[in-house]
Amino acid sequence: MHFRKYSYICTAKVYDFMDTEFVISIDSLTKTFPVGGSFFTALNNVNLVFGKGEFTGLVGPSGSGKTTLLNIIGSLDTPSTGDASVLGHSIAKLTPKESAELRNRNIGFIFQSYNLLPVYTVYENVEFALLLQKTPVDARRKAVMEALEWVGLTDKEKSRPSQLSGGECQRVAIARAMVKRPAIVLADEPSANLDAKNSHNILQTMRKLNKELKTTFIFATHDEKVMQYLTRIVSLRDGEIEKDSLIEKPASC
Repeated sequence: MHFRKYSYICTAKVYDFMDTEFVISIDSLTKTFPVGGSFFTALNNVNLVFGKGEFTGLVGPSGSGKTTLLNIIGSLDTPSTGDASVLGHSIAKLTPKESAELRNRNIGFIFQSYNLLPVYTVYENVEFALLLQKTPVDARRKAVMEALEWVGLTDKEKSRPSQLSGGECQRVAIARAMVKRPAIVLADEPSANLDAKNSHNILQTMRKLNKELKTTFIFATHDEKVMQYLTRIVSLRDGEIEKDSLIEKPASC
């Protein structure tokens, strides 16, 4: 984390952030993938910063680069050129072990497919992140039950994913992402498999946690329901930033 002045154009206005705490800084980032005998450019010279406590969406059609950017921020992938600094760590310079440590300690992930372990109970699925951190038993129990309380699932702690609805499974995924109180949560199309009512419930839960814990949330989405809750939208097209907009009155405010 570091402090500096940053300005960007947003809906015809210039927003200046002086002495703002940035948790993510992306500088001249390009990502290419080999395709046949040539290369496909997924991201092209992207420059962005994200502040503490943002609730931001990377928005664009399929192939725009939003998931690739999310994966690099989450240290699941690395830039081809340029860099992404996450909580003061250069993603381009991290070893695989250091990348895993950054994710385990500081980054929560929420996916559209939930990615819950089917043989584990709700409690055990949420607890798993703390086992990786070797958190003591009593502290684990307290943290897991607190996380389940956040998402309204304390009565489901002994249930397995097959016994839950889609909305409940996604709430477990949120609890699992938040149980370690990460600085950053990355959500890739988190409402894609949910109906409208469950989508809004999930988004309201995430917005509430964002406000209370000051966690930075970044979504990759093209879902209009998600966009209603965002306080900033970064529009991507063909791997480049098309527009960067602050939203004055999102649905949750």
